[in-house]
Amino acid sequence: MKILILGGTGAMGKHLVQKMKGTNNQVAVTSRRFFADKENISFIQGNAHDLDFVDNLLSRDFDVIVDFMAYGTEEFKLRYKKILENCGQYIFMSSSRVYADSEQALTEKSPRLLDVCTDKEYLVTDEYALAKARQENLLRSSGRKNYTIIRPYITYSENRLQLGVLEKESWLYRALKGRTIVFSNDIAYKYTTLTYGMDVASAIVQLIGNEKAYGETFHITSNQSYPWEKVLSWYLDAIEQYSGVRPRVKMEEKSSNLKSDRTKYQVKYDRYYNRRFDNGKISKFVDTSLFIAAKTGLLQCMDSFIKNQSFLYIDWKREAYYDRLAGECASIKEMPTLKQKIKYLIFRYIIFPYK
Repeated sequence: MKILILGGTGAMGKHLVQKMKGTNNQVAVTSRRFFADKENISFIQGNAHDLDFVDNLLSRDFDVIVDFMAYGTEEFKLRYKKILENCGQYIFMSSSRVYADSEQALTEKSPRLLDVCTDKEYLVTDEYALAKARQENLLRSSGRKNYTIIRPYITYSENRLQLGVLEKESWLYRALKGRTIVFSNDIAYKYTTLTYGMDVASAIVQLIGNEKAYGETFHITSNQSYPWEKVLSWYLDAIEQYSGVRPRVKMEEKSSNLKSDRTKYQVKYDRYYNRRFDNGKISKFVDTSLFIAAKTGLLQCMDSFIKNQSFLYIDWKREAYYDRLAGECASIKEMPTLKQKIKYLIFRYIIFPYK
């Protein structure tokens, strides 16, 4: 088969590429960065948000397109019909964040936030969970059946390690610099489900080119759920084993991310929910009981990352806030630009952010 993977270098995408390597499939992968071709994997450098770039790709007649990109709904409207018309199967990466709160284990038929939420202020946004649900609706109303909707949940990898809504740049960076991790009690005791990217990729492989998956929706998650406080303890164990020092932790009563327009709905309409999943549907294609246990997988990924540290953008306004709470101070040498140094000093010593 000829397979196109849009945005194939993230936590799930890079593992799917790895699973595809050495197979009889011809696989093309888009990335903004340059990567050398390997065996049956060819990399196409470009921005998959660019519609002209995508139009050019669609002329190559792919059997399957796997789409890891995150779109706004209006952006998605400009492309989904073209994609459906120009491939045999379109695998659309949605998210299990679309689900509303539930006391029962979630199935693919569980209510979605878009359908049951009454928060008018939230519903007028195109926040991630709402955008994904709206895009699912567009696929279902397209008049075609050559799509498969995947709803992964929190997926970790060697380069993505989350703590509540915090990416590694907001908690692991601090710990490895010897500063206090700031977390919150309102999220710490909620149950979550974490799944290794390779396991998600293994399940996707079973759906690629599988006509039984056409027109269907699947969530792909681990069978086990844990409170975030337990996940935090695993992280602390790994860092202590590496450095010989157990990181300090300061607990806020409420997450400061509630005061951020970018993350407040993720807290309110996901991390405040206890997330457990019924994997009966995807288990007809892959044995989810063989997925790596969260503790084992997270510790392996932590070990890999700590040995090859590579952090993305550090938010120095938020770092200043955390340092004020913890009574600490980052080294000015950590901040690569003058603008970042000034921002940090202002919010560390003058203006209190996230009031």
